Amino acid sequence: MLLVRQLFGASANSWARALIVFVLAWVALVYVFVVKLTSTQGQQAVGESEVNARRITQALQLLEHTRQRNEELKQLIDELMSDQLDKQSALKLVQRLENDALNTKLNADNVGPEPETMFESAPADLRSWNSVGEAGPNDILEAGDRPGHTEFEPSLEYEFTRRRIQTNIGEIWNFFSSELGRVRKAVAAGHGNTDLEQSINQVLLQGAEHKRSLLSDMERLRRADGYEAWRHKEAQELSDLVQRRLHHLQNPSDCQNARKLVCKLNKGCGYGCQLHHVVYCFIVAYATERTLILKSRGWRYHKGGWEEVFQPVSNSCHDAGTSSTYNWPGKPNTQVLVLPIIDSLMPRPPYLPLAVPEDLAPRLKRLHGDPIVWWVGQFLKYLLRPQTSTRDFLAAGMRNLGWERPIVGVHVRRTDKVGTEAACHSVEEYMTHVEDYYRTLEVNGSSVVRRIFLASDDAQVIEEARRKYPDYHIIGDPEVARMASVSTRYTDLALNGIILDIHMLSLSDHLVCTFSSQVCRVAYEIMQTLYPDAAHRFKSLDDIYYYGGQNAHNRRVVIAHKPRSHEDLQLRVGDLVSVAGNHWDGNSKGKNTRTNQGGLFPSFKVDEKVDTAKLPLYPGV
Repeated sequence: MLLVRQLFGASANSWARALIVFVLAWVALVYVFVVKLTSTQGQQAVGESEVNARRITQALQLLEHTRQRNEELKQLIDELMSDQLDKQSALKLVQRLENDALNTKLNADNVGPEPETMFESAPADLRSWNSVGEAGPNDILEAGDRPGHTEFEPSLEYEFTRRRIQTNIGEIWNFFSSELGRVRKAVAAGHGNTDLEQSINQVLLQGAEHKRSLLSDMERLRRADGYEAWRHKEAQELSDLVQRRLHHLQNPSDCQNARKLVCKLNKGCGYGCQLHHVVYCFIVAYATERTLILKSRGWRYHKGGWEEVFQPVSNSCHDAGTSSTYNWPGKPNTQVLVLPIIDSLMPRPPYLPLAVPEDLAPRLKRLHGDPIVWWVGQFLKYLLRPQTSTRDFLAAGMRNLGWERPIVGVHVRRTDKVGTEAACHSVEEYMTHVEDYYRTLEVNGSSVVRRIFLASDDAQVIEEARRKYPDYHIIGDPEVARMASVSTRYTDLALNGIILDIHMLSLSDHLVCTFSSQVCRVAYEIMQTLYPDAAHRFKSLDDIYYYGGQNAHNRRVVIAHKPRSHEDLQLRVGDLVSVAGNHWDGNSKGKNTRTNQGGLFPSFKVDEKVDTAKLPLYPGV
């Protein structure tokens, strides 16, 4: 590499120097292949052919990777020959050659055992689906096309930009499809030009296909960029760290003298709402270094309490003891503190959602597209460890329903919330996005069985979907849906049903639902514990993700905006916008905290601002 640097330290006018670099790169790669293919000569005959076969296969994979690099080097050489290569470009070429040499060495040496899975509680097919280097049904790259995984780490800028591009592909499609849809309706309503209406339809069809191709390319980029092994490892290490801290917090060496936080499970709401209530209690317990005491006897869903369905939140500290209890906020030396519901909490501490721990934030920002969802998911991962009977029930339920992958989880909310907290959406609205997901999987000509897991609190929804969409394999239990109705939902059977629904929704490859539903949000939060980053694996028909009782949801302006109408916000780069929602037409609604003005703004002109809070570091854990 010193020779290459010397060559480029002088004038870059001679293309011969680039050819020398190119030849040296090929010589180095051929040398590695020869060494690896001949290194087994001294081994014994037993197993020699199998080892050689593995190394030959790996060499072929590396050769394909080298071919791709060759195309990139050719482009750089063309620039040299046309006298267009400046010093910066030359340094980039040097850096790429150095990285290629290191990648080749690591890839050739890395023929170790299968990597560990991301999680333990999911079915075996999902575990293998997420294993590093394993392909799922929706993988576009063939195994031989994928370069070996390395331990290189991506930069924050790279990961952030990659995710931003993926998000903005969806946002630009939301905008154009909405605007063209309005034009089409206007033309049709005015009995105008039929040819124009058909032309608009064609543009929409081709635009949708283009969007799917771009999203498919982004997935291909993620799998081929060489950083997937790091993503899995980082996600595993972060999750293990948080789980160790929670276990340490919940199992003090001296329960009698430990500081405690009492949380009453029986909040007057449904199962998803109650889960979020317990998570909120747990976050406060973590932030104040207090052992969480969950009061669950007489639980409206199961009178025997939480511990008969899920594992206890502590192995050694189950009650508040005999010390006096005090209501929030108490004092630092208060031993037992009772926490109210989040809506009544005063004063409100800064560590409530949507804040994440300051010590974990740098790693989470790089790893995950929505750190708060990951953070909430970690508390659910600890809380929802099933008892043996619950685990057996879940396994039997999935087996009886015929669970297979790939599958889209669809949650259709009806009954009590429709018309008050949420609008009613037709089955066709949900299925539009299910269809779009499967067409994205098939964009390169592949074909998959189109499966749906359909959960609802209205049994007629399942029957309607099966009648209207016979080409889909729709699994769902109408009896569970009937038990989820308002009159029967607070029973043991209904509890089993909602636990099974959330479990299967969380294990789906993609979610289509309404984020106004806590059931859907819980499934989405649990999903984050099964992948390094599942932030994009959803389509909400109404709200963006939120946590009930959360602090302000702010986004930072990265592109200035001049109002297009009286409904628009004026935005300057650096402004903070408190977001109220996404209209899914390219625009979001919010309030500029600088001007205190409310209105609409283009969604792509802002980036998420990750709020952080100083929380205990739990040293030694």
